Amino acid sequence: MMQYLNAYLKTITDRGNFRLSESIAQTADDIGNQYIKNFSFCSHEMGLLFGNVQSGKTGQMFGIICKAADMGFPAFLLLTTDNVVLQQQTLERVQSDLKGFCICGENDSGLFMENRLIKPAIIVLKKNSRILRLWSNVFASTGFMKGNPLFIVDDEADAASLNTLINKGRKSSINAYLDSIKSGASSSIYLQVTGTPQAILLQTLNSGWHPYFTYYFAPGNGYLGGDFFFPKNEKAECISYIDEVKNPERQAVLHHLAVSGQIISSGGTTCNCLIHPSVRQAAHSKYKRTVLTELDWCVQHIDDEFKTELEKEYESLSPQKSVKSNFDAVYSCARSLILNNRVKVLVMNGNNDVTSEEYSSGTNIVIGGNTLGRGVTFPSLHTIYYTRTSKKPQADTMWQHSRMFGYDRDPGMMRVYIDETLYKLFSDINSTNNSITAQVKSGTDKIKIFYPKELHPTRANVLDNQKVFMISGGTNYYPLNPENDSIEALDAILAPFGEESQYYQVNLHFMKRILDHIISDVDFDIMRFVSVINAILAEQPTAQGILIVRRGRDVAKGTGAMLSPNDWNLGASFTEQVVLTLYKVTGRKGWNGRELWIPNIKLPNNIVYYDVADDEAEV
Repeated sequence: MMQYLNAYLKTITDRGNFRLSESIAQTADDIGNQYIKNFSFCSHEMGLLFGNVQSGKTGQMFGIICKAADMGFPAFLLLTTDNVVLQQQTLERVQSDLKGFCICGENDSGLFMENRLIKPAIIVLKKNSRILRLWSNVFASTGFMKGNPLFIVDDEADAASLNTLINKGRKSSINAYLDSIKSGASSSIYLQVTGTPQAILLQTLNSGWHPYFTYYFAPGNGYLGGDFFFPKNEKAECISYIDEVKNPERQAVLHHLAVSGQIISSGGTTCNCLIHPSVRQAAHSKYKRTVLTELDWCVQHIDDEFKTELEKEYESLSPQKSVKSNFDAVYSCARSLILNNRVKVLVMNGNNDVTSEEYSSGTNIVIGGNTLGRGVTFPSLHTIYYTRTSKKPQADTMWQHSRMFGYDRDPGMMRVYIDETLYKLFSDINSTNNSITAQVKSGTDKIKIFYPKELHPTRANVLDNQKVFMISGGTNYYPLNPENDSIEALDAILAPFGEESQYYQVNLHFMKRILDHIISDVDFDIMRFVSVINAILAEQPTAQGILIVRRGRDVAKGTGAMLSPNDWNLGASFTEQVVLTLYKVTGRKGWNGRELWIPNIKLPNNIVYYDVADDEAEV
């Protein structure tokens, strides 16, 4: 019997990628043993595979497909974004890498019917309404899937697959066709794959698009990702703030030429620079003119000022993947590039089609907007000039457009020119990405997503505005109709905390123990706050919070305020920690005459936590 995973791993190993083979084997075995092995073959399940942007998701997807084939799945649908070139590249890669399958492109329905699932079939389609409608009809007409499970692997699943009409009570066409294909099989596993899972994690269970399981695969050695460019609490060495550079466009061109000279003089062939201004095409044209003006300046000053300025950039280089060339060699290469007009300036947008072959070799400066997003990979990208701004920035879109991540970058030659405010937004996105990863690794059931108030997690049209809501940090939350499951238990837990101290620093695990005895109210779902605490603990297992305990309070029910002015100010003074204030009321003013512990929770300031209503009971 064909061992599909072993055959694929041998293909990878034979190419010299032993470590990649190990990583793929680990992911495939984990998902196979944890999720596929226990699959009932009579249900429809949704999963999420996520890793860092441009960190090698395709190989991991192929490994999972092979593992699923080894475990009895006969049909696979591999979905790409709606891009003709990308779909063709993916199809060619499947044909090159995977042995023993019946591999079908978009026009191979005859081959699929002829094979009759004798060999496991892989159909590679782009997420296009016409194509999905065609194959939905093929699956229905053959009848093969009525008695067989379907395994769907949806690359960039957050990009086009989700229902963009959720708030209008209808289904968008791509979402509807995917639902039809999925439900037409006797059973299915639908694996959503992305480097930006925000929109997926904020889907409701009722929608059918919230993952039952989530798996994260770490990048391999040599990958430069978010932690390299946006380290916590400091600016990365490769970052230059545009406002602090006298002539940032010239600086970017000079850095690109210095890196190009180093790479070419060391035997390399490719070096790319990326300029990412706004989405407006007028801005792209403006930057092209600016770049051409700077290249002309280089020509005009080739043996004097240009040489002096290039040497400054050369001195800043510390190549780690090659021996540093002497300056004369670097200058000679850069001089030749300029004088022989070998620096290509390419504009990528809706009016200018640029194929990957145009920047896969040589020295190139690429300028563009939205077309620089998903699926576009720039080899040997070492210089980035990023000015894109938005009135309502979205975390997933910003992250997908930051093409700086990858394996073939030399960390000692990277340079990113960026606005300081934009850099801070990227740092915040990276922090949340790390939090999501930590929550998945720790086995957290309800993954929490949080961002600064000025940053949105994803586009609003794929989120159910009746079910997705926000908990604002810095706001005091308390129940209007509080209940304790055991006031005696709370008395015992809180006994050590007297009023001789204004407040206490406590471990968040201990804070959760207190909240275990608070019963949720309609306007105060205690589990939402516990989920936020779990998200903090996933990243910081020893995280501390502030506990304020007050007894014998004669607070009246329904007054619209709970905290005294002094306690309100005390809690407000802690801006970066969870603050839990507990009042034990006497019950003399509207609490049915009984004592009660009432909680007030304030989360860290200036952060919005996104939550999805728990609709499991409705499923």
